[in-house]
Amino acid sequence: MTMLNALEQARAAHAARPTVRGLARGFAAAAFAAVSALCASAAVAAPAPASADAALVQRGAYLAQLGDCAACHTAPHGKPFAGGLPMNSPLGTIYTTNITPDPDTGIGHYSEEDFARALREGVARDGHNLYPAMPYPSYTKVNDDDVKALYAYFLHGVEPVQQANRDTDIRWPLNMRWPLKIWNAVFLDKGVYRDKPGKDVAWNRGAYLVQGLGHCGSCHTPRGVGFNEQALDESGSAFLTGASLDGWFATNLTGEHNTGLGRWSEAELAQFLKTGANAHASAFGSMTSVINNSTQAMTDSDVNAIAAYLKSLPAAGGDGGPAYAYDPQATKASLARPANDAGARVYAAYCMHCHGVDGRGFAPMLAPLAGNPNVLGKDPVSLINVTLNGTGDLVIGGIPAPYPMPAYAGTLDDRQIADVLTFIRAGWNNRADAVNAAQVAKLRSATQSAAR
Repeated sequence: MTMLNALEQARAAHAARPTVRGLARGFAAAAFAAVSALCASAAVAAPAPASADAALVQRGAYLAQLGDCAACHTAPHGKPFAGGLPMNSPLGTIYTTNITPDPDTGIGHYSEEDFARALREGVARDGHNLYPAMPYPSYTKVNDDDVKALYAYFLHGVEPVQQANRDTDIRWPLNMRWPLKIWNAVFLDKGVYRDKPGKDVAWNRGAYLVQGLGHCGSCHTPRGVGFNEQALDESGSAFLTGASLDGWFATNLTGEHNTGLGRWSEAELAQFLKTGANAHASAFGSMTSVINNSTQAMTDSDVNAIAAYLKSLPAAGGDGGPAYAYDPQATKASLARPANDAGARVYAAYCMHCHGVDGRGFAPMLAPLAGNPNVLGKDPVSLINVTLNGTGDLVIGGIPAPYPMPAYAGTLDDRQIADVLTFIRAGWNNRADAVNAAQVAKLRSATQSAAR
């Protein structure tokens, strides 16, 4: 896949998303699958000058893909890495910055030391603090060799674009950045990743990617009272146990049996990272962009290393309920006589032709609903969002997925969506809580406002 194709996929994914990836509850948000202020996915590359090491630039381009940075620093219909993507926060809107090598509006005057400081500490060349929407609490773990390669790529492998950065819409005094110095002093755990003794090469590589450039915890780890990630690695019990973010719920990535990866094999997890779907679930929301622009481009060894690391994480963050066991009998009976159940009526009319009477869909082409971790979760926000707004296309190897989830916001009212999701969350022995119309109405209003 060419870099140009990857860029077009990034643009298409952003254009199709129903909401703009925002900050998670203020300064420490991440958005989305992946926010990166000084790293980037595949981009239109300028020919490297003779003084630049071509191999180093190429390695930096790959590392940039690992960080999925173009997803935030390339606005819809904008030029690669020129910034301008709006990111919502409770305080106001922030616009991502120009990270091309343009000397006037980008990072063309950054030294490697300046670049490393911004990447790892969230401090720009002129000394102002960056909002931790750029996940420097994760990037602080990136080692020196990778920083050097990323710097070479951005300075010599990216086309310079002269485009001034846009000021935030945050009003004074909330737009003052000095409090971020305090936030960093309290929550930024500086230091590059160090291999854990007693762990093999693959495990350590996976841990380095998940905790560092992949910045998985930015979305998948719950936040504390200071809007900080409650844990930055596997030593904390909250690490990767799932979190609500920008109208979606980033799922549990631990070994939890019901809502996590407990029933997934390493091979199934690798399949999901490369294609966005497997026998258990399909990507949606911000994860679609991550698959399109980042994980599908990873080498098999890196994907397998991530899978090995994630599968080593013990179960955490569950509700203590019994392990899921598939049982379709009661649900099939309801669908045989749907007139008696409002949710069954909606399912039979709008959902059954794709997801089946048995709830198993036609994986990986069409997502299963029976036992799907996203269906079993306590927070139904992702199910409501994807039903209202659909999701962007997965584009694997340049080919869009043939059966994207359509949007039903204009077809079904709040009560109908609540009824069908309640039916799905109870069906096939899923045993998840009901959804009410007020929850649907709230998210409908929020996503419609964000889309304007």
